[in-house]
Amino acid sequence: MQKLTDLIEQVVTGLGFDLVMVEGSPRGRLLRVFIDIARGVTVDDCATISNQLTRVFEVENIDFDRLEVSSPGLDRPLVKPADFERFNGADIRLRTRVPVGNQRNFTGMLKGLRDGAVVVDTEKGELTVAFDDVEKARLVPKF
Repeated sequence: MQKLTDLIEQVVTGLGFDLVMVEGSPRGRLLRVFIDIARGVTVDDCATISNQLTRVFEVENIDFDRLEVSSPGLDRPLVKPADFERFNGADIRLRTRVPVGNQRNFTGMLKGLRDGAVVVDTEKGELTVAFDDVEKARLVPKF
């Protein structure tokens, strides 16, 4: 799957977008590709990426039944270290792999990365979690 993800990332970034993540079903029959760009993702953007990936998959003999390309949504997952820098100042929900003070779920304002650790300003003060100890993190949309 990593080789496929690398190929998808090369295509997506080559077209000026960020690859948020790739999800695949067992045996790779369904591929979901989540893309982002600072101005926001349009339906035409999804179609462009889908068409380009379909052509690349044909050339590379990658077998799949269905390809879905979409925006990550308002509650965008934060996956890469660069995501935690880009969304510095945003409200996030974060889940750690192991408890921190008997707690695994935190909400607060993202303060970016510091020495490879994610920093979040929570109600109880500043939380610093090693990047590798973050199980999940998502933006909290504001309405």
